[in-house]
Amino acid sequence: MNKLIKKPTLLDALIPVFLLITMLGSLVYVFGDGSAGPNQVALMLAASAAAMIGIKNGWSWKEIERSMIDTISVSMHAILILLMVGALIGSWILSGTVPTMIYYGVELMSPDYFYMTACLVCALIGFSIGSSWTVAGTLGIGLISIAATLNLSLPISAGAIISGAYFGDKLSPLSDTTNLAAAVTSTNLFDHIQHMLWTTMPSFFITLIIFYVLGFGSSANLVVEDIVILQGQLEQSFLINPLMLAPLILLLGMAVKKLPALPTLICGTIVGCLFAVVFQWDVVIALADSPDLIAIAAIFKGLFHAMFLGYSSVTGNVDLDALLSKGGMNSMLNTVGLIINAMAFGGAMSRTGLLERLVEAALSRVRSAGGLITATVGTCIGTNVLAADQYLAVAVPGQMFVKSYEERNLSPLNLSRTLEDSGTLTGALIPWNTCGAYMSATLGVSTMLYAPYAFFNLLCPIIAIIYGFWKIALPPIDAQASDQDTAPNNE
Repeated sequence: MNKLIKKPTLLDALIPVFLLITMLGSLVYVFGDGSAGPNQVALMLAASAAAMIGIKNGWSWKEIERSMIDTISVSMHAILILLMVGALIGSWILSGTVPTMIYYGVELMSPDYFYMTACLVCALIGFSIGSSWTVAGTLGIGLISIAATLNLSLPISAGAIISGAYFGDKLSPLSDTTNLAAAVTSTNLFDHIQHMLWTTMPSFFITLIIFYVLGFGSSANLVVEDIVILQGQLEQSFLINPLMLAPLILLLGMAVKKLPALPTLICGTIVGCLFAVVFQWDVVIALADSPDLIAIAAIFKGLFHAMFLGYSSVTGNVDLDALLSKGGMNSMLNTVGLIINAMAFGGAMSRTGLLERLVEAALSRVRSAGGLITATVGTCIGTNVLAADQYLAVAVPGQMFVKSYEERNLSPLNLSRTLEDSGTLTGALIPWNTCGAYMSATLGVSTMLYAPYAFFNLLCPIIAIIYGFWKIALPPIDAQASDQDTAPNNE
C-alpha cells in the first residue's frame, strides 16, 4: 500500500535550521571555545525536530532513523582516519619525529615569512598527494608546533596550513573531491582542473600577499635565547636526528602512490612505534611510569599509552610541555561524537525532503548566470552546514543544478568549478563539518579561531560569484573547453 507523503513547506524546512542556528549561537555565547561538546546535543535536538516534521508529512520514524544511520555510515571512514591520526600524533611525538620537525623547523623558517612559507609548502605537498587531510595530519602538526615555538599566532598559522593544503588538494588530479566534482557534472577531469585556475590562482595569490603582510615584522616576537633553550631541552628529552623524519617521508611517499589512507596511517603509526622503541627507549619507559614492570611490559604500556591517551611531556618547561602533550585516539573522541551527531542531522534533513526544499527556494529567484552561481555557492555552503560533509556538499548540489546550467547554455565546467570553489573549500570553516572538526582536532586550534584566517577558502567562493555577475570565464555548452579555458591571457 502506497502511503501519502506531503511535500514539505519552506517553513517546515526552515524550522530545524533556525532551531539549530539559535542553539549553536547561544552555546557559543555561553560556553565559548568549550561549546564543541554541547553542540552535539544541539545537533541531535535539531535532527529530532527534522524527524518530527517528517513524521507530520507522512514519513515513518523507522525510515528517518534508517536514513540517519546510513548517513552516519558514510562518515565512518573519516572517523576511522580521525582516530588513527590521533594515534599517529602520539606515536610520532614518542618516536622523536615531531620533536625533530620542531628542532630543525625553527632553524630553517624565518618568522617574517613563516605564514607565507607554510602556505606554499602545504600547497606543494597537497598537490603532490591530493589530500588536505594528510597534509594537515603530517606536515601541519610540525608547522603548528614550530609556530608555537616561534611565538606566532596559532590561528593564523592554522589558516595558512589549511589554505595551502586545500589549494594543493583542489588542483590535484589525485584528489577525491576533484574527481568527484568532475564525475557528478560529467566533465573531463583535466578540463575541470584547468578551468578552476581562473578562480583558484587569483585567490591563492591574494592569500599569499595577505600572509606575507601578516608575517612581516613577526621576528620582533622572537627571543633567540628562548629558542636555543628549547632546542637544548628537546635534545635532552629526545634523540634529535634527521633519521627521525623517516616516518614522515614514508607516509608522504605512500600517499603520493595513492595508497588507501587508513592503511597508510596505520603503517605510519607502527613505524613511529618502532622508531620509539629503537631510538627513544628511555622516553617510552618514562611515559609508562610503572617502575614495577619489567622493561618489555613497560615498553608495551608506553606505546599504547601514546597511541590512545597521547604523549604527556613533563620536562618542567611549561611551553615545551604544552607543545608536546597531545595526540592519542582519546583526544579525537569528542570530535567523533560531533561528526556522528552532525551526520544524523544531515540524514534526517535529507530523507524528509527538507534539504531539497531549501534548494528549491534558493533557485526560485534565479534570473541570471550570476544569480545561478550565487545560488550554487549558497547551496554548497548550506549543505556543508546542514549535512556536515564536503562530499555531500559537492555531490548533492552537483546533481540538483545540472539542468539549471544546461537551460542557461552554461558549460558544466562552470558548475564543476563552482562546486569546488564552495563545496570543497567551505567544509573546513564549519566546526561540526567533518572537515572543520578534523582540522580543529588535528591542529589543536578551534575552527572559529582559524576560519577568519583561512583566506584561500574564504576568497574562492567570493571570486566565483564575482565572475558570475561579471561574466568572466563562463564558457557556453557548445564551446570547446580546450580552446576557451586555457590561460587567462589566451584571448
